[in-house]
Amino acid sequence: MFFHPMDFLILIAFALSIWAQFRVKGTFNRWAGVQTNYGLTGYQAARRMLDANDLHDVPIEPVRGTLSDHYDPIHRVVRLSEQVYYESSISAVAVACHEVGHAIQHKVHYPMLVLRHRIFPVVNIASGIAPFLLIAGFLFHAMNLVGLGIIFFSVAVAFQVITLPVEFNASNRARDVMVAEGFITNEEERGVAKVLNAAALTYVAAALISLLELVKYIMIFTSSDDD
Repeated sequence: MFFHPMDFLILIAFALSIWAQFRVKGTFNRWAGVQTNYGLTGYQAARRMLDANDLHDVPIEPVRGTLSDHYDPIHRVVRLSEQVYYESSISAVAVACHEVGHAIQHKVHYPMLVLRHRIFPVVNIASGIAPFLLIAGFLFHAMNLVGLGIIFFSVAVAFQVITLPVEFNASNRARDVMVAEGFITNEEERGVAKVLNAAALTYVAAALISLLELVKYIMIFTSSDDD
């Protein structure tokens, strides 16, 4: 039972995940060397995008780290890595506006974002308990524990799946505003798309791994019922 046919697909998905992480870093670095025609920094683009959507009260803070950019829905603040905050590259503007896309989602109560926020506390508990239930269930051949572990793990997987439309929607909002407000030219949109698509691929790969693992556990659980 240590090896399951699904493990081959999981390994492929894991390799895809590693490749996606390298790709997002490589793509970001490539377009970080290309300055936008209008010379807006990540901070300036984010500030203009926030103000254009009546989010004047949402601050923008620089944070340490590479690709540590995020929107904090609890404190309602956009945090940008220093490379994004201070630079005027295509990568910087793309990432900054993507994070503002999440702030806009928060403002308009984008359904998938609302759902993700509501299940987050449950996910924190479920993701912590699921591994222990699954390990204990397999070690002691207690399929009732495995079944319970699958239920908890399903919640964590659902969270990752819900994250996908949230991320794609934020990117779409960013691209629409960046062109409409003149942050980038139509020609520069190609670079923005490459940066945002590379980042989105990491979420897709992570969700795929979790889904395949869930299918594997369900297959093991259902096959035990047939024995």
